[in-house]
Amino acid sequence: MLTLHGSAQKTSTSKIRNNNRGILLENLSWDEAEQVLTPDRVVVIALGAESKEHGRHLQLNNDWVMAEYLKRRVLAAAPVVIAPTINYSFYPAFLEYPGSTSLQSSTARDMTVEICRTLAAHGPRRFYIINTGISTIKPLSEAARTLGSEGITLTYFDFDEIDGVVKQVQQEPEGTHADEIETSMMLYIAPATVRMSKAEKDLHPDHPGPLTRDPNATQGLYSPTGAWGDPTLATREKGRVVTEAAVKAILSDIQNLQRLPVNRAGRSPSQPLGMPSGTQQNAAIPATH
Repeated sequence: MLTLHGSAQKTSTSKIRNNNRGILLENLSWDEAEQVLTPDRVVVIALGAESKEHGRHLQLNNDWVMAEYLKRRVLAAAPVVIAPTINYSFYPAFLEYPGSTSLQSSTARDMTVEICRTLAAHGPRRFYIINTGISTIKPLSEAARTLGSEGITLTYFDFDEIDGVVKQVQQEPEGTHADEIETSMMLYIAPATVRMSKAEKDLHPDHPGPLTRDPNATQGLYSPTGAWGDPTLATREKGRVVTEAAVKAILSDIQNLQRLPVNRAGRSPSQPLGMPSGTQQNAAIPATH
């Protein structure tokens, strides 16, 4: 029995090591994880809030649902290791709305650093974040710099990468949160989570600061619904176009990261490949997704 068990274990780890599709780290035992957490393997981590307001027509777990969907698409298409999804981060713009949560930017940064650092100790030196926010760019860019100084490369998805596609289908004059585009994506990704009967156009004068429920506030963007944009314009077809563009961009980012030479000496080879240019965004601006 012991011999048979050992044989089965060897076959199992061999299949894992030679898998041409993605591997969910959480489903492995530690000795199986040891077989795939190698220097030549890219580790992917999805990031999406599981408790953040998205207007009255979308669920609090909207970003998490989106992140999980994008993770499954990567799982089916790329030979990467996928670590568990991060469901909290830096979302300061939504805290007036019940159910919304946010970490300090430094906490979100350090959490990302520690997750990547501990996994890198076993071999991987290249990490990719499936990012579904805007305010998250700040802690992610800082984490990338910290890890880069240790010879670990971190890159991430930025929705600016598909801005051209978004502009082709977008009809609302402005908006970035629970708006036409995000709602369209959810109609494509998870239509059962969308309550279109509760969707409302919500565009008010834009003042610096987070979203606010106070119509008399002198700071912040007044939004009685918690959305910023016109989700009533959302359609599943628009969502298909934008979502498929996002998947294509994410897979391209990962391929570029896979081509980057592995730094086995533990020194940072260069600035992380694919680092988005807009890393100095104001964290108080309402975040898309």
